[in-house]
Amino acid sequence: MAPIHVDESAGSDETGKGTPEQPYQTLAFALYSHPDEKFLSRKDASGTYEEPTQSALKKAKKGADGIEKKRKKAEELAEREAKEQAAARERKEKRLEESKKIVLQEDPSLPAATKAKIGKLTPLRSKRVKVSGWVHRLRDQKEIIFVVLRDGTGFLQCILSGQVAQTYDALTLTLESTIEVIGTLKTVPEGQTAPGGHELVVDYWKVLGASPGGEDAFTNRLNEKSDPSIQADLRHLVLRGETASATLKLRSALLNAFRQTLGDHDLLEVTPPCLVQTQVEGGATLFKLDYYGQPAFLTQSSQLYLETCLPSLGDVFCVQESFRAENSHTRRHLSEYTHLEAELAFITFDDLMTHLESVICETVNKLLQDPASAALIKQLNPTFTPPERPFLRLSYVDAIKWLNDHDIKHEAEDEQGNVIKDEQGNPVMVEHKVGDDIAEAAERRMTDILARPVFLHGFPAELKAFYMKKIPKEPGAGGPTFTESCDLLMPGVGEIVGGSMRIADEEELLAAYKREGIDPAPYYWFTDQRKYGTSEHGGYGLGVERFLAWLAKRYTVRECSLYPRWPGRATP
Repeated sequence: MAPIHVDESAGSDETGKGTPEQPYQTLAFALYSHPDEKFLSRKDASGTYEEPTQSALKKAKKGADGIEKKRKKAEELAEREAKEQAAARERKEKRLEESKKIVLQEDPSLPAATKAKIGKLTPLRSKRVKVSGWVHRLRDQKEIIFVVLRDGTGFLQCILSGQVAQTYDALTLTLESTIEVIGTLKTVPEGQTAPGGHELVVDYWKVLGASPGGEDAFTNRLNEKSDPSIQADLRHLVLRGETASATLKLRSALLNAFRQTLGDHDLLEVTPPCLVQTQVEGGATLFKLDYYGQPAFLTQSSQLYLETCLPSLGDVFCVQESFRAENSHTRRHLSEYTHLEAELAFITFDDLMTHLESVICETVNKLLQDPASAALIKQLNPTFTPPERPFLRLSYVDAIKWLNDHDIKHEAEDEQGNVIKDEQGNPVMVEHKVGDDIAEAAERRMTDILARPVFLHGFPAELKAFYMKKIPKEPGAGGPTFTESCDLLMPGVGEIVGGSMRIADEEELLAAYKREGIDPAPYYWFTDQRKYGTSEHGGYGLGVERFLAWLAKRYTVRECSLYPRWPGRATP
């Protein structure tokens, strides 16, 4: 037999085979693995293999004996653990069999239970109550089972003990099962905590709908480490999480607060259509469809319809879905989003920005004054502070100068809009100039540096929609024509509102149609607003998901929609 090789420097006891090419690292392991073979050993690759000395073999023998003892000890430990596991399984099976004999029955001598939602339990402390919900958390501690129940209005800690915790259903209870629990609602002892400050001592309960365990258990399908694509596919399960549900509850509170604030400002809510035959923000982002043989689109904005309401209903607003066929995958874009839009008559551009500032600050104040919504904001965005008034007003021209003064550049583009790259393939960065459409990244960086809400106003007409009112030029003045338009930028999110004064003159509007190549015929009803008693008026559109992302400090607007839609995603 060939001798067993040992290289104390380059060898390995884990992967070595005792050959010259794959030597062991220690003589002890070599002796343990091959007790009857001859050995050759060396210190490192620079030395030669030689037979080990008797003292080295004697020392290695002790090492080999130690390895053998460890092996036996590991075997004994594994055998003992296997026996313990088998005994535990046997005890569990026996316990399960015995539990099937236990049949819970509600004690008729106890007071009748009052059925209630978790969020309405506080007045019922010390009374017997009945609550239904989903098992949100589950902990089995000796003879007591702790269940945190969830019903959408709150969380309730339930304590199952004694026979109540010994039934087959109790021993096989799983997360996300639906259960009905009846018991006495007690204030938690001093020094302890529980949701709502109370807990339910259960005297009777039953499973309404069992959730699977094993491989198909809820936590095996979805957890915090799940890939984003899996989380998107399982959005219906993600919603059960505390963060997702808190975000959507805050969204509901936000919409309620907006409605209250707009009502305080004498705006009336209306409901415009989603199926339209006109464009608002350009044809490239329209979702087209066949409407009984006629071409139609999903609305980009309800603005045009809101304008028609001014003569009859006064200032109006709507909360409506808008759709943009824009192949954008950024964290602040959706193909379908909730659009809060408003139109106001007989105002100036300054009035419009002041109104917007008031609506936003008053809405935030309402949320912070309400204990429920304030708690949601604190849960999602602990460091949130309401915006201070007045908001900074920065003209487009001054913003261009500010960006250049702060060395914030943008990617150069050719005439076709393609990014120009250098020899290394990196985008060529250039300074901003008047006429540029300020890029989202530069806009957001500027807002983050300023660290406050910013009204960016006075954009060139070429960058804005056809209906926006233009600022008159001085006689003989050259350069671009600017508009009475504004974007409201918030730190961390960027643009959340876009607004402007609208063209009030019929002839000017007809000229705008012609300049943009728009057929005025389908817009007859919009043009009529200027024909039959025009007025100076303006309005805005606020992205609810973007506003919520700012308020709740969410990384992406996708977290702020119930079932978000973006390019390639229309399920579930």
